[in-house]
This record gives sequence, structure tokens and C-alpha cells, in this order.
Amino acid sequence: MDKNEFVKGEVFGFAQSVDYASGAIVSKTVLKKGTGNISLFAFDKGEALSEHTAPFDALIQVVEGTGQVIIAGKPYEVAAGNSIIMPANIPHAVKAIERFKMVLTMIKSS
Repeated sequence: MDKNEFVKGEVFGFAQSVDYASGAIVSKTVLKKGTGNISLFAFDKGEALSEHTAPFDALIQVVEGTGQVIIAGKPYEVAAGNSIIMPANIPHAVKAIERFKMVLTMIKSS
């Protein structure tokens, strides 16, 4: 098993499962399957994933803190407890307004 992947059959909390790193984005794989994957991210304040597209829908669930998700040039502020779906093939980006953690679920089309 990849040391970066979650252990199956154990109780966990997303907020406690990844630590922040100064000036960085830290990610951890929760599940990885041929049909999609789930990843946990911790963004330091000001860190960002630059604009890109993906061939499948992606769900962001904010665990703690506040971030900004930009979809097709439109910014959305997301905070702990919020979720947003980034549609397939539409440019999107993610930026940390403050330190924040999010779960990213990507479901691939068949």
C-alpha cells in the first residue's frame, strides 16, 4: 500500500488526516479506483492550484478554513461545511484565502 493512501477499515477524521506545510499544498489519497478517486488537500494561505480542466466532474467539500474556487472565470468563496461541483471540461482553479482543507472527489464517465 502507498504510504500516502488511507488505511482501509480504520476510523478517521479528514481534518486530522493531513497537516499543513508552510508555503505548500499537501495532498493525501483517500481512495483511488479506475472509476475515480478521492483526495484530501491542505492548502497554506495564498497557495493555489492554477487554472486547468478535467474530463470529469469534481466535487469539493471544504473541511476547514476558507478558499476560493474559480469556475469559468467566476469566483466562489467556500468555507468549512460548503461544497461545490466543478463541471467536466470547464476551466477551474482553487486558491486558499486562508489555510484550508478540502476533500476532492472525482468521478470518471464510462
